[in-house]
Amino acid sequence: MGMYLVIIFILYLFVLLFTYWLKYLNLSHLKRFGSAIPPEFEGQIDQTLLNKVSAYTVENIRFGFTSSIFNNAILLIFLFGGLLNAYNSWIIALNLPFIPSGLIFFMLLIYADTILEIPFSLYHTFVIEKKYGFSTMTIKLWITDFAKSMFISTLFSVLIISIGLWLVQQSPDLWWFWVWCFFFAYSIFIIYISPYVIEPLFNKFTPIDNKALEDGINNLMQKVGIKASRIFKMDASKRTKHTNAYFTGIGRVKRIVLYDTLVDKMNSDEALSVLAHEIGHWKKKHILKYMIVTEIIALIASYIAFKMLQGELLINLFNIKEGSFFAKAILLGFLGSIAAFPFTPLFNYFSRKYEIEADRFACELTEKKEGMINALVKLSKDNLSNLRPHPLYAAFYYSHPPVLKRIRLINFYPNQHSLTYIEGAPRMFLLPHRLQYIL
Repeated sequence: MGMYLVIIFILYLFVLLFTYWLKYLNLSHLKRFGSAIPPEFEGQIDQTLLNKVSAYTVENIRFGFTSSIFNNAILLIFLFGGLLNAYNSWIIALNLPFIPSGLIFFMLLIYADTILEIPFSLYHTFVIEKKYGFSTMTIKLWITDFAKSMFISTLFSVLIISIGLWLVQQSPDLWWFWVWCFFFAYSIFIIYISPYVIEPLFNKFTPIDNKALEDGINNLMQKVGIKASRIFKMDASKRTKHTNAYFTGIGRVKRIVLYDTLVDKMNSDEALSVLAHEIGHWKKKHILKYMIVTEIIALIASYIAFKMLQGELLINLFNIKEGSFFAKAILLGFLGSIAAFPFTPLFNYFSRKYEIEADRFACELTEKKEGMINALVKLSKDNLSNLRPHPLYAAFYYSHPPVLKRIRLINFYPNQHSLTYIEGAPRMFLLPHRLQYIL
């Protein structure tokens, strides 16, 4: 077994070093090309701001290096340095029933991970984000958010762990399927309650109060058959000056949320383009498609986990003295992270494809591709986005295409778009022929 453990350790180091190499490539690419103003940004960005973008990107990458090295060092010590062995033996020595033992085992690890992340969260929020003029967070608000997050995390973690372990206990031969069913139901439940229960604990959501924007929103909503009451402005400015928008929920709880910072900084055409982009995700059912794929993968992974957790293979492989379901689950999660790494660029590829679809939809819906382009330029400026990421780094880690690629794709679109509505079905429309994706 010793040889196999060495192979696993080498594979993990390979994945780790590969991620660091990608970050090095990204830094080198930025150093080489980051000082040149792209034609799409001429007149919109000056050299001073471009230098600030580079400095912000470099500082975040270096911070990511530091936090990653620390976290991975802790993980390797825990798994390969004997800490998991000792921790697992201590849990077994408590001689508690299966479910209470599992709760203590996993909750203490969750709390330990949270505590270890506190210094990094504080530094990023109050040093890096403050330095570049983004963070408006106060210590009091940070503590309040932390307390709320810990309460919610504890509540749901205890629920998930308890029910999951109960299913394992009650159905030894088929728990993998019942656990998958539970997690699927739980995911749907969270998606439904989050917009009304969880998100309002941290932010205030109000209707858009800009008359010109409100009229434009109503016009867009009539075109696609969506209720305008599901469009909200969020008070993001009490924590950050970053601008953003997002789509959340499914079914009757679907909603589109615009940061108040975005609404304040963009004109109506630009804000409507961002809104139309989020409507594109809605109408193209991107979240639903993503859920279907991930749930199929999760079902397969559940069965593989079931087979791997049988017997003492994992315990013997990592030289754990006393076997337990909990220690096996931790070890399997570690191995799973290595096995899943090669699929990272594949998932991000489809995410970028969805973003391009949403961009195209926005241009067709608003019939003003300039609004989308200007919105992307402002979003990049306001968030100090890296305009020239290394292509390989972007392929692995970018869920959105780099902004220059998005703008250049939009420039290929026709200046005018005709949306032909089907008589008798006002919520449906025919889109013109799509360009081939340039990825």
